[in-house]
Formats: sequence, C-alpha cells, structure tokens
Amino acid sequence: MTTQTETPFDAMATEDLQRLVEFAQLVTAGRDAMSDEIVTRLAGAMSEGLNLLDRLTRNEGLMRLLQVLDRQETQYLLIALSEAIHAVSRDIPATAPATGGLGCMLRVARDPGTQEGLRLLSVIGKHLSLSLREQHRRGG
Repeated sequence: MTTQTETPFDAMATEDLQRLVEFAQLVTAGRDAMSDEIVTRLAGAMSEGLNLLDRLTRNEGLMRLLQVLDRQETQYLLIALSEAIHAVSRDIPATAPATGGLGCMLRVARDPGTQEGLRLLSVIGKHLSLSLREQHRRGG
C-alpha cells in the first residue's frame, strides 16, 4: 500500500476547482431567477435610461449648466445655498409668524441679512437679464 502525499499544487487546484463550482452555481441561480418578465422590464428600463441620457446630453443649456456647476466658485455658492436652506428649514418653524404691517416690514428691511439677500437677488437678476439679452442679440 502506497501513501500519496498532497503537494501544494494539488491544494491550489482543489481550491480553484471549488471556486469555479461556486461561480457556476451563482451563474445558474442568476439564470434561474431571470424570468421573461424581468428581462423585458430590465431591457425597457435600460432603453428608457439610454434615451433619457441621449436627450440630456443633447440639451445645450443643461450641458452648459453642468460645466458651470463644476467650477470651484460655483461649488462654494452651492454649499452656501444648501446650508442656507437647511438653516431656513429650522428657523422658520421655530419663529412666530410675522405680524404684518409697516412696522414689521421696516424691521425686516433693517436686517442686514435682508439687505444681503436682496443684493444677491439683484446681482443674479442683473446677470440673468444681460445673458438673456445677449442670447437674443446673437439669435440663440
């Protein structure tokens, strides 16, 4: 009677064979789970997704917006805007409703935050109107 000694190569081959069997079982389970309805729905979703992607990439305005959003200074503005929205979502429910009237309007108008907000909107409005006029002048 002879004894066989297992070499490291035999151990690696056995492990590789076991992994291959496990992979084959995974593929078989995935194939069994894919019914015709699921395949049809997946194909439809992929088709709609590609169609949407095509439409988005053909949209010149959206592509320009994405380019502007990628700039560092625009990132600062977006971060500030998101923080402001978060702060407003906490501040508004925590404060009493405005009482109205001219006195209330004057108190709001004296607030430096109000003045900064109006200035921000004014600058955005100025640049927006200049850009729209330029586009119409060029025929775009």
